[in-house]
Amino acid sequence: MLRVVIFDFDGVITDSEILHLRAFNQMLAQFGIEITKEDYYKDYLGLTDIDLLKLLAEKEILRIDAGQVEELAELKKQIFEQLAKTESNIIEGVPEFVEMLRRNDILMAICSGALLAEIELILEKAVLRHFFEVIVSAEQVKKGKPYPEGFVLTLQKLNEDQPNPILAEQCIVIEDSHWGLEAAKAAGMHTVAMTNSYDAEQLAMAEKIITHLGELSINDLKELCS
Repeated sequence: MLRVVIFDFDGVITDSEILHLRAFNQMLAQFGIEITKEDYYKDYLGLTDIDLLKLLAEKEILRIDAGQVEELAELKKQIFEQLAKTESNIIEGVPEFVEMLRRNDILMAICSGALLAEIELILEKAVLRHFFEVIVSAEQVKKGKPYPEGFVLTLQKLNEDQPNPILAEQCIVIEDSHWGLEAAKAAGMHTVAMTNSYDAEQLAMAEKIITHLGELSINDLKELCS
């Protein structure tokens, strides 16, 4: 029985991944470093800002001490927010899809490696915030995707007001990365992959693969949970 759809944010609801890359590169320019689009999608997509910076430091691409990580993450956040105010876009089909879920009394949530302020900014701008019962963001978890902590927390929060607890197998997660799919599967949830960031071969672990949310009917979703 389908009761909840949980969305990743970047790459599923909004196409802001390229804005994140631009924000990182503007921040990293002071160190003479630039992340290529190819490397970003191959090695860093899906990581929190903190984890991405730590990984750059571990690879000795970015020579900073531990105390600078949060400072640089805050600078990147400020740059991203300025870009998002003018350049963020909701992915085609999202408004119609969430309306369909609302008509069918399906709860909606977001579990993302993005920061809450970034998510709220873009949702409010698009007048979509009211669709989502719960938002779990990067700062709410200790271990991001591919660890399942975020999805487990999302379900816990959804169940706070539920007299009849929602089970993991009653949830469908829509993701655009293999990290997210791994996390959802580890949490015991059903999975749909969108090919916005990776091709279908790299997302083969998903139960269903789509290119556009318009390809999913309510019956398709219910069948995944049957």
